[in-house]
Amino acid sequence: MKLGLTSLQTSYMPEMSKVKVSPSYKIKGKIDRKHEVAIILPTYCEAGNIRKLIEQIENLKIDPLILVIDDSSPDGTSKIVENLQKKYSNILLLIRPSKMGLGTAITDAFKIILSLKNKPKYVVTMDADSSHNPNDIPRLLSLARRGYDLVLGSRYCLGGKVEKWSPIRILISKIANKFASIFLNTKINDCTSGFRCYSIRFIKAVTKNLHSQTYEIQIETVRQAAKNGFFATEIPITFVNRKIGKSKLTLNEIKQFLLFMMKVNLERYFTIRMDKLVMLAQSQLRKANIDSLNSPFLSYIEYVKRLT
Repeated sequence: MKLGLTSLQTSYMPEMSKVKVSPSYKIKGKIDRKHEVAIILPTYCEAGNIRKLIEQIENLKIDPLILVIDDSSPDGTSKIVENLQKKYSNILLLIRPSKMGLGTAITDAFKIILSLKNKPKYVVTMDADSSHNPNDIPRLLSLARRGYDLVLGSRYCLGGKVEKWSPIRILISKIANKFASIFLNTKINDCTSGFRCYSIRFIKAVTKNLHSQTYEIQIETVRQAAKNGFFATEIPITFVNRKIGKSKLTLNEIKQFLLFMMKVNLERYFTIRMDKLVMLAQSQLRKANIDSLNSPFLSYIEYVKRLT
């Protein structure tokens, strides 16, 4: 099936029956060998950064699959990637019809990776705006290879730092991450970091449960790790405010972050309440000398508990 590609390209259809993405998407490139590592680069108007970043990743000599998810950038980002595909055989390009959010970009990328016949063992996500240093990728991989399912590049653990942010922005970010770590019951200091490495085991388990549209995807994946008993850790990185372009963080994305944290808190509250209700019901049934605890009442409570 052709997708209107040039003669220098081949349409890449990664077991498309398994990839639940929109038919309006275009996937360009081909992968003809197995890669241990995949690197996901969500892009929107990154024409000034993407070439340099991909070249830096290629120079790491780790032979990764590079998957670029571009939301039809009007500045020609996808065209630059297509030109790089002529030089490198390890680049896939997914072009989506409009700006659809970071959360959906990452989950779409996960679905494509899971559709591969030869899946990578590790999947790295990072910003394409020069904020994250690709030279830190081997450090993330080093811990992932030791058995961690989620390794975060942290701005706020010991040794991590932020450059070219105002003090007030750093303060707001630290407060938001502190709240996130408390709500998620995790010791991770930088839950909103976009620079991270996942195990394929983690991605297989949680992708179906990811529903974020924008930046809250970062918190949602940390939550899934904490909730399902995956091993998570962090390493210190230096985050440098984007060198080219402008910040994409919007008031709507801040609102989505706050709404997601409220949702997490409410779900945790109702789960605790339902746990207590089940324990109370079991206690009362035992006091009544009821031999079987499989009563319709208790079954209903367990059903409601699963819904929360």
